[in-house]
Amino acid sequence: MKFVWLALLASYCGFIFFLSSQSALQAPMLFAHQDKLFHAMSYAVLGFLAMAYFSCVFDNSRQTFIIAMIFSALYGASDEWHQSFVVGRDADILDWLADCVGATVAINVTAPFRLMAR
Repeated sequence: MKFVWLALLASYCGFIFFLSSQSALQAPMLFAHQDKLFHAMSYAVLGFLAMAYFSCVFDNSRQTFIIAMIFSALYGASDEWHQSFVVGRDADILDWLADCVGATVAINVTAPFRLMAR
């Protein structure tokens, strides 16, 4: 099962990278700062997948939690840095914070279930 979670995590990271490489992603404006919600939702999925994969790799639940958090935060930071090189995009610390919030929520919600499932 570990390799399935790894494949899903790697594929989703690739999907985020692909979306971040697009010059302009236009979504209809429904409310102010909706992009932060999109960031949080996207990284909630990443956080869930990271927690699922790392819970298959590490026996220590605290270590699993911390590594999933660090992985998600670092991937979010690298994504923002990557966007700074894409025409029409820019790096935004608030986007990264939204990434971290989304990942944190998902990891905290799923951690008890993933760790009990071992």
